[in-house]
Amino acid sequence: MTAAATPTGPWPARFALAFAAVWVLLAIHPNDRHDWLLENVLALAVSGWLLWRHRRAPLSDASYALLFVFGVLHEIGAHYTYAQVPYERWAQLLGGFSIDALFGFTRNMFDRLVHFLFGLLLFRPIQELLDQGGEIHGRARRWVPVAIIAAVSMLFELFEWVAAEIFGGDLGQAYLGTQGDVWDAHKDMLLALIGGILAMLLDGWRAWRRRVA
Repeated sequence: MTAAATPTGPWPARFALAFAAVWVLLAIHPNDRHDWLLENVLALAVSGWLLWRHRRAPLSDASYALLFVFGVLHEIGAHYTYAQVPYERWAQLLGGFSIDALFGFTRNMFDRLVHFLFGLLLFRPIQELLDQGGEIHGRARRWVPVAIIAAVSMLFELFEWVAAEIFGGDLGQAYLGTQGDVWDAHKDMLLALIGGILAMLLDGWRAWRRRVA
């Protein structure tokens, strides 16, 4: 696969417009405007880069769908702050049950879910970006995306730490979202790695199914 641009259907534009609509809605009266701004610095930078890159080297519709899902979940976390996303209230309203009670959670787990999904959902887009470069072949096509996921997850935790040191106070704590867990960053990185490994295994299984079909 080369980096040359190929014709695309309507789905990338639809995902972009849908994400823009979600972003605007969730930009209205967030729980903490300053935390929302911090959470959106990288999100908007990556979104802009993807739009710029799409014209010369588009990804697959499936990759854009995965990026859209992850982007929406991140914007939900940015709107409420990750430590205060009311998934428990939503579960009670929609299903009449408690997620925290069901799984024995003692903290808000939305941030942990998003870190896990970072690895699970972004494996394929990263793999496609590497394929477009044409430098990665064989087993490295699966291991390198996992390594990138782990590295980016670590860099993000460092970015959070630096931002929290700079801004401090309630804003720093809201952005970190540790909820009193001194091992929060380590657990977040581990979950991203687990998500990436699971996606790698699923990719290998799909390739095996194609070979034996």
